[in-house]
Amino acid sequence: MSMNKSQKVSNIEFNAEGTTLRGWLYQPSNMNALCPAIIMAHGWGCIKEFYLDKYAEVFANNGYAVLVFDNRNFGDSDGEPRQEIDPWQQVRDYRHAITFMQTQTGIDQNRIGIWGTSYSGGHVLVVAAIDKRVKCVVSQVPTSSGYRGMLRRIFPDNWKNTLDKYNKDRLDRFLGKAPILIPIISNPEAKGEASHASVDAWNFFSGKNAPDEDQWRFKKWRNEITLRSTEMYAEYEPGSYIERISPTPLLMLVAEHDVVAVTDEALEAFNRARGIKKLHLFRGGHFSAYTDQFDNLSKEAAEWFCKYL
Repeated sequence: MSMNKSQKVSNIEFNAEGTTLRGWLYQPSNMNALCPAIIMAHGWGCIKEFYLDKYAEVFANNGYAVLVFDNRNFGDSDGEPRQEIDPWQQVRDYRHAITFMQTQTGIDQNRIGIWGTSYSGGHVLVVAAIDKRVKCVVSQVPTSSGYRGMLRRIFPDNWKNTLDKYNKDRLDRFLGKAPILIPIISNPEAKGEASHASVDAWNFFSGKNAPDEDQWRFKKWRNEITLRSTEMYAEYEPGSYIERISPTPLLMLVAEHDVVAVTDEALEAFNRARGIKKLHLFRGGHFSAYTDQFDNLSKEAAEWFCKYL
């Protein structure tokens, strides 16, 4: 985890309806009597070590207390079954994290913002729409429609086979069998089954292009999710909540060539947002947000929080 001398970073844990979630709490050294706060979690199958510390450090440098946590069933957080992504549980966990931050000494309960990326970039659209404790939201390379996303990932001829797998997995679980697991990524040259089959996903998650000093980020990550995670993804429509975010200010950070949370879907969702909103379209693909576009996007997000939080 990265930090500098102007920050204090602590390991924390909190109760989310009986499941313990764990993460890091960044506090600026010049923390005022009441400090605004930002809640952060990662996206599809990711752990907090995938560069969230770098974003948190930028926000803490701007005077915010920042809570970064692993989604349930992943990383350092508890939860069963392991490696299962339930979008609505993750939405509720953002709200548990907000409540946890409200209990911390020195936090201004009336100035809490949320930041999400990729799958959690969709979650923050939902949370900002339904939880008005949120006063500012940043949604980076967000998922906006699970159903339309699945239509792009699965060839029409494979839909029946996919639905048959879902039904078999549901029956197996009912009978007490272990969930079916599938890879998150597979080598594009091998053309194997995976939830993320793009070349840029393979390059990012595998860490193959990451510098030596970043290789530690990938050591705890597991290349597997439950099959049911993809079924729940297809049922999830975070973009349908976007009209309800107003009057909470919304910043959306969208990649020009995103083939994971596809660009045109994000732009369509942004166009339906009301009230105070800003679109920042940046060069590159989905995973550029954590690499070559990090300085650009962290600066945009920090300025948005400073303006409205």
